[in-house]
Amino acid sequence: MGQEEMAKIAEAVNILGNFCGPRDIDKLTTAALEDKYHIPRVDVAVLFGGSILAGGEVFAEIMKKQLAEKYIIVGGAGHTTETLQRKMAACLGRKVPSDACEAELFNEYLQEKHGLAADYLEKESTNCGNNITFLISLLEREKLPHDSVLMVQDATMQRRMEAGWRHHAGAGLVVNYAAYKVKVTGNEKGLAYEGVPAGMWDMDRYVELLMGDAQRLQDTPDGYGPKGKNFIAHVDMPPMVREAFLYLQKFYGVRKANPAYAKPH
Repeated sequence: MGQEEMAKIAEAVNILGNFCGPRDIDKLTTAALEDKYHIPRVDVAVLFGGSILAGGEVFAEIMKKQLAEKYIIVGGAGHTTETLQRKMAACLGRKVPSDACEAELFNEYLQEKHGLAADYLEKESTNCGNNITFLISLLEREKLPHDSVLMVQDATMQRRMEAGWRHHAGAGLVVNYAAYKVKVTGNEKGLAYEGVPAGMWDMDRYVELLMGDAQRLQDTPDGYGPKGKNFIAHVDMPPMVREAFLYLQKFYGVRKANPAYAKPH
């Protein structure tokens, strides 16, 4: 494939990446929260275990800057767990238990790398849907205020996580802060990252995840919105994002949900 075509593919990937992985504030600071939302900190900050390792660094920064009243890590075992276990073992320089769930792995990372620990771990969820419903159950069970929530998820799944929260929780402020921002370039040799976040997916996996979420975010019979499976709230998808998705479909398939992790939402 020629350089011009690869550059067009890279541009489409970046359009999807920017849409699926929003950051609602430019910096993780009290000033940023006060400037945009008029609050010094949120009620709850949540790290979702579907993220790459870079999410652990983002969450550590949130904790160190005391941007939330309570800190929660959510994640049992799902389609990203095996990769996280492998990358975490390499990062920590030792084996990790094969039955360790995502929440436990990230909490270990915070403890070993930063001397930090979350207030609560949710360890049963297996997909983005019950990530949210089990989180809400935990918040209600522990009687934790959650009028404002700062969410950190893998950039490929960030917008869907917020849409899931809006569907199940309804009211309240959600501040998105995707675990990473990455730019992809393309030439005749293929696609490449400009700067690689810690634990980053290989390129094919990254594009596969983006394509899967772009499909799920669409409010169509094939999507997860009210007109489809009704797992998430309606998401407005700009025409350029839809066009990028359709263009990439010429070259990439769409990841189907793994039935092994499709427990009820």
